Amino acid sequence: MAISVLDLFKVGIGPSSSHTVGPMRAALLFVCGLRDEGLLGQVAGVKAELFGSLGATGKGHGSDKAVLLGLEGEAPERGDPEQVDAILARIRGEHRIRLAGVQPVRFVEREHLVLHRRQSLPYHPNGMRLAAFDAAGALLCEKLYYSVGGGFVVDERAAGADRIVADTRPLAHPFRSGAELLANCRRTGLAISQLMLENERAWRSDADTRAGLLDIWGVMQACVRRGCEQEGVMPGGLHVRRRAAALYRQLSSTPEAALRDPLTVLDWVNLYALAVNEENASGGRVVTAPTNGAAGIVPAVLHYYTRFCAGASEEGVVRFLLTAGAIGILYKENASISGAEVGCQGEVGVACSMAAGALAEVLGGTPEQVENAAEIGMEHNLGLTCDPVGGLVQVPCIERNAMGAIKAINAARMALRGDGRHFVSLDKVIKTMRDTGADMKLKYKETARGGLAVNVVEC
Repeated sequence: MAISVLDLFKVGIGPSSSHTVGPMRAALLFVCGLRDEGLLGQVAGVKAELFGSLGATGKGHGSDKAVLLGLEGEAPERGDPEQVDAILARIRGEHRIRLAGVQPVRFVEREHLVLHRRQSLPYHPNGMRLAAFDAAGALLCEKLYYSVGGGFVVDERAAGADRIVADTRPLAHPFRSGAELLANCRRTGLAISQLMLENERAWRSDADTRAGLLDIWGVMQACVRRGCEQEGVMPGGLHVRRRAAALYRQLSSTPEAALRDPLTVLDWVNLYALAVNEENASGGRVVTAPTNGAAGIVPAVLHYYTRFCAGASEEGVVRFLLTAGAIGILYKENASISGAEVGCQGEVGVACSMAAGALAEVLGGTPEQVENAAEIGMEHNLGLTCDPVGGLVQVPCIERNAMGAIKAINAARMALRGDGRHFVSLDKVIKTMRDTGADMKLKYKETARGGLAVNVVEC
């Protein structure tokens, strides 16, 4: 199975790749399928049911809104966050939804969108059932979808075997493990980023890959900028205030502070991560890197590279994202990037690992040092639970991204001080993460039924 780096880094709206981007994409796939099969004009009613983690924390994560937008024909990467509230207000006010933007049908949310808080579907905690009916109430079509993390969606045909739709095109340097990735680097003499660029030729030219990755970088930068400008309270009822704008003003007003305290650099890294995840929590446009809940870590470390590292360049940005993608693909293929499946170690932990390895590469690390940095980044996130207070991607999620970014930078620095030889391999830590996730109690996996989610009183 082959995964493109540009498929791993998706553009979507917050607050969750599994709960927002995935369900929105699944609903869009459903109505597009109805259209392609010639059934859309016969549809007089639809029903959406969300199960497992989607049902338990769907309201807080925006899954209900995402399904409505997807049924309307909105795509995560193209949707305008500024128009979301108006679209939802129209649907709820008229009790009517326009399937694929063209087929109006009656839609009363409390009847036609059901969240099953205690039921799950087979194969994955993030399950959805979508059904369409004709005017007589007869079933026209029914589909099961699973949102398996990072905005990836599979239907029931693919879910049992492969967690994503199989892509069997041949790659120049195929790998399924960190050991195989390193072996390919030794055989070819290529850095990980160079090897990945050659693999991406299975989908597009080098120029198109670079352009696509720089577009992703552009979205990340825009997200940080917007996050540094917005103030007020984030939606959802916890009344959590945005902090990034005030922190940005404070840091900008005293630029000489870094001369007295070198650790001021860490304040900037914290700012970048907070800005992204406050945008995500507020339904803004972010890059799943590899998920929305962990969307601040890769951009924060990449901003650190471009702003504070000597010799940083646009080419370095491309190499950073290619290397991060290689590491993310290893987790996607061999474990999980879904908080509902393995806890937050599969989101913040994976993002930390990706950013650590990528930073090591652009700072001159060997493939072995890159692999070591990625391993350190995950090893010290093992067992990290997903326990969002109020089911919202705010507490502890936003601060956790800042901590993950700092940890990634330190992991890269530790690895670069060594020669790449280390005791625990990246493959072993990926397997351990997967096994730890399997052993983790369900209440610690994005259900908001354990940990901070029940020990912090909502105000």
